[in-house]
Amino acid sequence: MSLTFTSLNRYPGFTLAELLISLAILGVIATFTIPKILVSSQNAAYTSEYKEAQGIVSAAYVNYAAQNGYSTNTTFGAITPYLNYVSTSTTATIDAATGSSAWGCSAPRMCFYLHNGGVLDIDISTSFASTSNGLIQVVFDPDGVYSGTTNGPGKGQDFYLYNNGRVDSAPHGFASWYVP
Repeated sequence: MSLTFTSLNRYPGFTLAELLISLAILGVIATFTIPKILVSSQNAAYTSEYKEAQGIVSAAYVNYAAQNGYSTNTTFGAITPYLNYVSTSTTATIDAATGSSAWGCSAPRMCFYLHNGGVLDIDISTSFASTSNGLIQVVFDPDGVYSGTTNGPGKGQDFYLYNNGRVDSAPHGFASWYVP
């Protein structure tokens, strides 16, 4: 008579301990990767809104210039009828990009709320001739909400409109915190 040994594990598969260890490893990996994916996605959305805002401002000036001609004495107030926006404010506070934490909209600075949720802050009395570089500074906050950052700039970004309709995120002589 011969004795045969059969396998104690008749059903192939993983044990409960192996599954729990695998789930724990996946949980640790997810803990580190998901926040980075979310931040990366949000930054991509902000960059897209920033570039869209640059296009909106440039197009408004080009449309203005097509009807009125290019002039260094043009103020941004003259361009605003060509700007595609939802509403304006002179009392809002948005995130800044240049050395301070907040940027306040108060006359003659106006906040223009865009269709994409962003806000442009522009001094409508500034002309191209009133600045040494022939440009107008535009502050853009992608969500239009002041984040309350007290030690430096929030998510707001500057860009500059030149009197030929070109926009630039870091012109000569100006520093920018972040250039997408």
